Amino acid sequence: MNSLAKKAILVVSFGTSHEDTRKVTIDAIEEAIGAAFPDHRIYRAWTSKMILAKIEKRDHIHYDNVKEAMDHMAQDGITDVIVQPTHVMNGVENDLMKADVLAYADRFQSVKFGDPLLTTEEDNEYVVKAITDALLVKDEETALVLMGHGTEHYANTVYAALDYRFKDMGYENVIVGTVEAYPGMEQVLKKLEKSAPKKVMIAPFMIVAGDHAKNDMAGEEEDSWKNIIGAKGYQVETVLKGLGEYKSIRNLFVEHVKKAK
Repeated sequence: MNSLAKKAILVVSFGTSHEDTRKVTIDAIEEAIGAAFPDHRIYRAWTSKMILAKIEKRDHIHYDNVKEAMDHMAQDGITDVIVQPTHVMNGVENDLMKADVLAYADRFQSVKFGDPLLTTEEDNEYVVKAITDALLVKDEETALVLMGHGTEHYANTVYAALDYRFKDMGYENVIVGTVEAYPGMEQVLKKLEKSAPKKVMIAPFMIVAGDHAKNDMAGEEEDSWKNIIGAKGYQVETVLKGLGEYKSIRNLFVEHVKKAK
């Protein structure tokens, strides 16, 4: 192995069992990072035990978890590692990932971490611009509802902060909610009632458009976001597009790799 090939970037994602969204999100992020760092080898690790087990059973494909990927890189003679998560924020997944990486740090000359998507105020501002540019929320009669995952971790405040940031930057018609935490559907409906749009566009605020996007957001069940909001009399359009599909979002991950420390 030549000296250049001893540098690697480990891209860590939660993972998805949906191949269609994986190709255009996780794969696309890894490809963008690989193109920006041609002298690094790109490795993949996923953190969801459930998804890893499901893919192994269904597709007979094994993806590494973080510990396995670190071990692989050490065996491959990698000396310098940058770990870049595709996580939205510094939550539980990111904390656990860092602990797993650091357990192997003594096998490398250097280990650096890139930040998750939303880490600094500049990241928040950049993401607001990226989403509003991509989804063209200029029409005053249309509201954009973004569905985040939500977490019990204190980092969950990032969703409310982002909602505030959209409004602060002049996008009164953008509402951020979460499936599993605060702000939830109750808060989303209150804000819709206040702004009274004719049409509501719902898009996932998640890297991949997997189970949550296809079922909780756009599913046919009564309790999907599409149907709850539609039942209130709004015309609803769902956008099944994960954040990883936006070139501007992929570019931000590339910038985070460059600033890894």
